[in-house]
Amino acid sequence: MVDRLTASWQEFHDLRALADVALERGSERQRLSGVLLARAPASVRFEALSPFGQPFLLVTIHDGRITAYNAATNEARVGAATVKTAAELLSLPVEPEDLVALLSGRAAPPKDLRVAEILAPDELGPSINLVGRYNRQRVWLDFETGVVRQVTITGGRTEATVTFQRGGDGALTGFDLTAGNGYATGAVRYRSLSLNAGVDAERFALTLPKDAKINSIR
Repeated sequence: MVDRLTASWQEFHDLRALADVALERGSERQRLSGVLLARAPASVRFEALSPFGQPFLLVTIHDGRITAYNAATNEARVGAATVKTAAELLSLPVEPEDLVALLSGRAAPPKDLRVAEILAPDELGPSINLVGRYNRQRVWLDFETGVVRQVTITGGRTEATVTFQRGGDGALTGFDLTAGNGYATGAVRYRSLSLNAGVDAERFALTLPKDAKINSIR
């Protein structure tokens, strides 16, 4: 099963989609629609669009850095792309490579895999437990096709569960997420999803305005 997951992850190169995002964190609710780009192994760009089609919020992960720029206030938050910063800005406490895999409907086995064991089926079906140096993944998947149904990633005191949504033909249509013991929940739905059509690495570089106020994320 690990070989199957690895092969599926290696087949992915990039994605482009329109994405409708709904997030809840405590009493805070947010709805965004925009353009999502992702490129293996660890690059992401999301442009939330105003009703007039202009980007007002841009979030990028690239070259080990995460940047969130609010065009309305001309402010940016910048820091290392880590589990902590991803949790704070995206409500998904995962490493950049895991995030890209999840956005594509896949699971990326840990590079430093130490334990891999098939677990007894539960109400969600068969699953496999993958333990790496920094996190643990439980992946529910169809053992015949390799299609992933759900992934729970646990690292330290953080945990995130992503449940994939697929059409009748098995095509990815989005996912639901839960993190922080239910404190953060959300749903992402894709429109016009395109896989492996070619997204240049330069699309993930974000040049901030010279007068932008920059706050560091620690």
